[in-house]
Amino acid sequence: MAFSVQMRLYPNLLAGWKFLLSFRKCDWLLEDYPIIVRRQHETNQQLGKPGRFTLPAYYARIVNWTLSGTGNTAADALEDLRESFKKVRENRPSMPRPGTQVPLEFASQERIAANSALADEFLLSVLGVEGAWISDESSLWDFTTEESLDGCYARIRSLYGVDVSDIAGGNLAEIIERIAHSKKNQMEAGGIP
Repeated sequence: MAFSVQMRLYPNLLAGWKFLLSFRKCDWLLEDYPIIVRRQHETNQQLGKPGRFTLPAYYARIVNWTLSGTGNTAADALEDLRESFKKVRENRPSMPRPGTQVPLEFASQERIAANSALADEFLLSVLGVEGAWISDESSLWDFTTEESLDGCYARIRSLYGVDVSDIAGGNLAEIIERIAHSKKNQMEAGGIP
């Protein structure tokens, strides 16, 4: 019992300690943040999932932040976290103080909102999903367990008469924009919308 209480308190104590230390400088590196590295409880073999859903053995995360990394070893998980941290640091005007709570940030929906009715129709007719939250960063991969997107591409061609197989990563905003553009061109040409 005492060990489990310690394990629950440790991240908070670590965050508090890193917070206090953060006042010594103002340009924080990954090492200045409270990091927890843990072994995953279940492995891919235990879950029996297909290869695309490999559950790495380790994960590393910054306490009080959603930033994390995974890998087959603790070192791999830390390196993945380091790469994620590097990308965030390049794209943020300022970094949050170590140890503080970092609010969850949602990706933009600007492009999806421009074609919201089509996006809802697309989710239901192509992906069989009703009422999902999607952003401009969402992908077909977020909605399929298949090994490839060929089935999705075929349904899109069949339903909308548009080939989207060249769209990198199956980005939904780009796919929906292409379908909307195609529908607009058909309407302007006097075809069936």
